[in-house]
Amino acid sequence: MSAQGTDSARQVPHVARDVASAASSGSTGGGSPVHAGRHTADDPRSILARPLAAGSLLDAVRDLRRDVDDTAFPLDLPGVERARASRARLVDQLTEHLVPRLTELSAPAVVVVAGSTGAGKSTLVNSIVGREVTTAGVLRPTTREPVLVHHPGDADLLAAHPLVGSARAVADEAVPRGVALLDAPDLDSLLEANRASAHRLLEAADLWLFVTTAARYGDALPWRVLEDAVARGASIAMVLNRVPPASLPAVRGDLLERLREHGLAGSPLFVVPDRGPHSGPLDAATVAPVTRWLLMLAGPDRARTVIGRTLRGSLAALRVWVDELAEAVQEQADAAQSVGTLLDEALAEPVRAAVAAVERGDVADGAVGVRWAELTSPAGPLGGVVDRTGAPTGKVKGSPRGRAEREAGVQPLRDEVTRAATTVLSAAADDAEEALRAALESGSAGAHAVLARWTVQPPGPDPAAEQHARAWAGQGVRAVTAALQAPLADKAAARRRDKAVRVLGEQTLATIGLTAAAGVAGAGDLLVALVGPAGRTAVDDLRADLAAHAATRVEQVRAEAAQPLADPDLAADAAARLRVRLAVIKGLT
Repeated sequence: MSAQGTDSARQVPHVARDVASAASSGSTGGGSPVHAGRHTADDPRSILARPLAAGSLLDAVRDLRRDVDDTAFPLDLPGVERARASRARLVDQLTEHLVPRLTELSAPAVVVVAGSTGAGKSTLVNSIVGREVTTAGVLRPTTREPVLVHHPGDADLLAAHPLVGSARAVADEAVPRGVALLDAPDLDSLLEANRASAHRLLEAADLWLFVTTAARYGDALPWRVLEDAVARGASIAMVLNRVPPASLPAVRGDLLERLREHGLAGSPLFVVPDRGPHSGPLDAATVAPVTRWLLMLAGPDRARTVIGRTLRGSLAALRVWVDELAEAVQEQADAAQSVGTLLDEALAEPVRAAVAAVERGDVADGAVGVRWAELTSPAGPLGGVVDRTGAPTGKVKGSPRGRAEREAGVQPLRDEVTRAATTVLSAAADDAEEALRAALESGSAGAHAVLARWTVQPPGPDPAAEQHARAWAGQGVRAVTAALQAPLADKAAARRRDKAVRVLGEQTLATIGLTAAAGVAGAGDLLVALVGPAGRTAVDDLRADLAAHAATRVEQVRAEAAQPLADPDLAADAAARLRVRLAVIKGLT
């Protein structure tokens, strides 16, 4: 194995000598991501050189991570899976790389050794260290557990790094101080958990050491991963493993061309010749160029350069990623607002129909009318206050001693009115649900997403409608009580009202008022005859109150349909939170 490249030769002479001495073995390589030189305003190391700025940046990145982590996409709009995946990757990048790196700027550079199944990642790590620190073999997947290999002197600097909790840490003096090697699971592992772990661990890298083989370097997956790395400005090196000597020129040339096409022309390329069947680590000479390169990389100035370059690239990539995330959040908010408007427009007709049903007396249809006829028959509790035609007689017969019996006799009518009101309110709710569902079904993708999340109410009684009806029935007593307290200039009418209260009771008078408001002809005239003109006001108020309950019940259905829209991530200003966090980071970088 060796490394070769004109850029590297100019910048790192001793590496060039290593390359020249190794070239005779048939291995070759490319440039380096490590650039020496003076610090400028745009130099990545300028971030590391200002502790106060770095500290403020760490706080800003932590705030961004918290807000990104809290961000969700409640509506299944087109492209939402991509947005969710981008959010997850952004969380990984913030959690695994930026926060740990800004927390401990002097921690060693994390070199993630990644690649496809069977590329030889674990063998390479073991060969560099000189002993088996990570499992290598023919069984797949080989790397079931990430392994972080570092110099013992760097243990304290890595103690708080999240990698220590997610990977098995191994200290070995063969690893240069200033770098830590992370043997990651296969990117194309048969196990989904391994694939997810591999992609997540790549986000923790200060430098990617990507391992592929002569037989598989053209696979699509590695290049998709490398394109993502380029997008966030990661430092990248590549190892081309198991290259037959005869095909070395063609394979190397083709790979270098691919690297140029993907914006990786300056990345080091190490070529490992095919050694045939073997077990255990490769000999030290085979991996010497990589080992020397890591030693060079471990130098304080160069390690900080790589760390700073990747850090700068990651911070620059944040701008694009957070902007895209904010746009996706705004798209959700706009869709939610559009659906809210759609529901409001669709609600108008159900509200109108519910109020109209109350005003035309639908509550009095059926059992209420029959029950009223029974109670006002000559033998009924109210038989003495109406004539054969149902018109009020203006007389109240009986004595206060029978008041409790009369109130008990009228109670079934009150119950029937309450049940009928419940039925009308429930029917209004059903009509509203049908209308709103139809509107959502014919609406946009956002409307479909809200419809999919609308919790289906089980068939059966409507507790909300029953609650409204009972509240309205309770209002009947209050309305009639107010009518009884209204002044009456006609002394005869006042005496008649007083007798009606003593003989019939407020509960009976309230039931008459409720029945009148429900739509029973003659009940309103009877209440006026018994308690005076204020009885008409009481009936009108009760009818208006029931209409308001009907409108409210319909609006409750709208609220049930719109429940998904109550998510804070669908608020009109939800995207502003992310943009503010990004603006702070831009100001610090």
